[in-house]
Amino acid sequence: MKSTRPRLERAITVGVELRRRRGPWRLKDSLAELGELARSARAIVVGTVSQRMDRPTQVYLGKGKLEELKGLIYAKRASTVICDDELTPTQQRNLENALGESVKVIDRTALILDVFAQRARTKEGRLQVELAQHEYLLPRLAGQWTHLERLGGGIGTRGPGETQIETDRRLVRTRIQKLKRDLEDVRRHRAQYRARRIEMEVPVVSLVGYTNAGKSSLLNRLTKANVMAENLLFSTLDPVTRRIHTPAGRDVLLTDTVGFIQKLPTAVVAAFRATLEEVQESSLVLHVVDVTHPNAAQMVDVVDNILAELGVSEKPRLMALNKVDLMEEDVDEESLGRVLQLAEGEQGKVFTSAETGVGLEELVREIDAALDSQEEFGELPELLDGTYGSRRR
Repeated sequence: MKSTRPRLERAITVGVELRRRRGPWRLKDSLAELGELARSARAIVVGTVSQRMDRPTQVYLGKGKLEELKGLIYAKRASTVICDDELTPTQQRNLENALGESVKVIDRTALILDVFAQRARTKEGRLQVELAQHEYLLPRLAGQWTHLERLGGGIGTRGPGETQIETDRRLVRTRIQKLKRDLEDVRRHRAQYRARRIEMEVPVVSLVGYTNAGKSSLLNRLTKANVMAENLLFSTLDPVTRRIHTPAGRDVLLTDTVGFIQKLPTAVVAAFRATLEEVQESSLVLHVVDVTHPNAAQMVDVVDNILAELGVSEKPRLMALNKVDLMEEDVDEESLGRVLQLAEGEQGKVFTSAETGVGLEELVREIDAALDSQEEFGELPELLDGTYGSRRR
């Protein structure tokens, strides 16, 4: 019997830290997250190479580290190198030439887009991912098509890379324009639904947060939405909206949005504009945080920065400090302290567990209180199923 199950790609993660541009994330933590992204893309990380340097090079790594990488590729029989930053077309081409034809080189952006391509289920989601992929590939067309043709599948090649290897720049630009028009139709469609909700005075609460913070699990627990929730980065991608009925007698729509991540490509933010506009039009933003993660404070900063880019920094916010069922065995006290400090600026904060249900009743009461501070809302039209604290009709 021969297994038809696809073999996991053996990947080596590579990261560079510039001494003069140190960010809030340590290189070690960023590479650990890159490894989790690779696992989400069905790869196995067999090695890691990191380097601190004064300035970037045209091959991403210095000469010594490049030789170390070559040796590790040979020793571990790796087929893929994943870089922690977005490579310029020149860096990618030079690194591919240095490592040889048998090794595929992708960067963090290509990896994120590949995970998105796997997760997208709806037509809107597939359009958004394809647009982001095309805009990423356009400046890399010179050598990318032969690169994909040679390797034939795997991480970084799903989506448009598989089907448009022989497409030239003109056709790709034409496709991008077509995708933008289609997404503009989606945007208008969403705007019509939002206008109807505003007319009916239905409050909308948008769930935002770092990927894998537990947003989908929280939505499932509150509304019985049955959305896929796994311990993987970007386990869900397509937005889901469901209804809850609060103890105050108010109907509220909960909308789950795409998770955020550090170094989120601008092409992704632009492609998902129609989805993220749900946050702009919401009555309340529910920021879900994994309080047990050692980088929870940095994750809060990432979400805050992206919300600022979307122009919703001033919108009322409530913070759900999630996964408290794991706090006794897995919590970073320093990070938790900073998260609590950051939460002081929010409308309120609640410790919750989507796994056990702890704190969810208090969370719904806090949502009610936050909405009470705004104008009164009317009844929700009969559009969606799923309730918290179901009522007889």
